[in-house]
Amino acid sequence: MGYKSELEALVLGALREGPLHGYRIAVAIRAKSEGALKVGDNQIYPTLHRLELEELVVAEWQPQLGKPARKVYALTQSGITRLESHQKEWQKYVSNFSSVLGGVGNA
Repeated sequence: MGYKSELEALVLGALREGPLHGYRIAVAIRAKSEGALKVGDNQIYPTLHRLELEELVVAEWQPQLGKPARKVYALTQSGITRLESHQKEWQKYVSNFSSVLGGVGNA
């Protein structure tokens, strides 16, 4: 997997549980990875715009009381299918990597 597809997989994975705006996607990635993965605005928003153009996510502006509206993103069926593809690729990668490393605790 290349960086672009890894970032795509993380964003799609963050949206798996429901619609989020860009900042909350970044927070979800950081939280679910226990702080190991941090994604900035300069990475999130270009990825979201590309995913929207590819119809993997849909976006809608949601008003906020006393604040500007924010754009909230949700997975489309195509996005779910792409996420499943990323999951399969990742499982294959982990399996291959584990084959080289050997089992946990083996000398």
